[in-house]
Amino acid sequence: MANIKAQLARGVRDFNPEFVNRRKWLFSLLEEAFRKYGFLPLETPAIELNQTLQGAYGEESDRLIFRILNSGQYLESITDSDWVAAKNGQINRFTRLVTEKALRYDLTVPFARYVSMNRGSLIFPFKRFQMQPVWRADRPQRGRYREFYQCDADLIGSDCLSSEAQMVALYVEVLVQLGFKGACVRISHRKLLHFMAEALGLSAGARSFMVQLDKLDKTGKEPMSAYLDEQGVSHELQAAWWALLESNLHPSELAEQLHDFARQAHVALPTSIVKELETLIQYITALGVPTTNYRFDLSLARGLDYYTGFIFEVDSGITGMGSIGGGGRYENLTAAFGVEGLSGVGISFGVERILDLMIEKDMFGDAPTPAAYILLATTSSGCMEQMLTCAQNLRTHGIHTDIFAGDPKPKKIFHYAETRNIPVVAIFKEGPSGDTLVHLKRRTDSEQISVQPLEVLAWLQADKTWNSR
Repeated sequence: MANIKAQLARGVRDFNPEFVNRRKWLFSLLEEAFRKYGFLPLETPAIELNQTLQGAYGEESDRLIFRILNSGQYLESITDSDWVAAKNGQINRFTRLVTEKALRYDLTVPFARYVSMNRGSLIFPFKRFQMQPVWRADRPQRGRYREFYQCDADLIGSDCLSSEAQMVALYVEVLVQLGFKGACVRISHRKLLHFMAEALGLSAGARSFMVQLDKLDKTGKEPMSAYLDEQGVSHELQAAWWALLESNLHPSELAEQLHDFARQAHVALPTSIVKELETLIQYITALGVPTTNYRFDLSLARGLDYYTGFIFEVDSGITGMGSIGGGGRYENLTAAFGVEGLSGVGISFGVERILDLMIEKDMFGDAPTPAAYILLATTSSGCMEQMLTCAQNLRTHGIHTDIFAGDPKPKKIFHYAETRNIPVVAIFKEGPSGDTLVHLKRRTDSEQISVQPLEVLAWLQADKTWNSR
């Protein structure tokens, strides 16, 4: 076999034990929060049919779906006209012929597919959380990967705005607990964005407007202003719109500011939107969410087409990193699968970015989770059987136990324990009379004691460090 250079594909990563331990800790915290709010666990396959994913996310996002080539002699059915069509840019026609399946792009559309297939056995509203990897053929960059985990919580089968309010409360509770005290949930409304497009008189329509708006935080004001100029929006109306976007208002002042903009644009602000804004604010307030941890931001559009109502995005409060969460209301996501009238709302935690930030800013505080609680080693081959018997006895009693299999020099043994953060070391040695003694030592202090192999368990059970773990 030829020598192969060891390397990774772009946009994917290996994860060392320390990172995996931290991610499992984060998942455990998130699962506890999801269950606390009444969500149930769900998992769906990594592979979905193309027809399930295609068209659900919008044209730009559809390009990022990882498609899987059909197995077998799939090229035999391709005609000359199909090849010509592909060369002329009709890529969708060609890909339908060679790929029937794809890696899941997110967890929301597979969730909608699951609900549609199992609607007869589900009790609505149905609440689920899901923590699984997804794949996107995106350009790799800091905080953006081609394979990454999503952690979602969705409620489907209800249009009550208390659901949105609980999502905001869940976001804030988790992020503050993690140490993101400056985290802020940005809130907008898709129907409000449609209203703004109409008020600006955009002939291209709301879809084009939202695509431009979604790029605003990346490109700045100039491309957006150029777009509005091309659409014939007056500079006076543009100035009023920019003032609305850039105002840092208390939530209770938002409706008044919207009415002012509507008057300048000579259009009527729909009362239903105002009522929804006011109701959501009341519900968020009732849940005790501090106003410092959420704000309304009308520059927020979110690129996915399936959102129809309130939308969310979470800023970490740390400069230099994009959003660490997002979601929103979708009114008819299951309609593509033949199930009408199921409104839902969902949020996602950007766990990869959260982990990157917490590691970069040293937010974990405590040392990484130890690989084991005690490390057993021996400097004498005659003690090996007793050490193995002791190890299994400790494991039977729920004590995580590692066995050192390397060079039996004390320096090597303690270095191994230190690098794995194992707090207790037990070295089995032959005593003067030929019996076996176990020298127990905590790495955190100078205490050392010698006991018989059968006494190790009792010593650990009485140890204050073990009892308080």
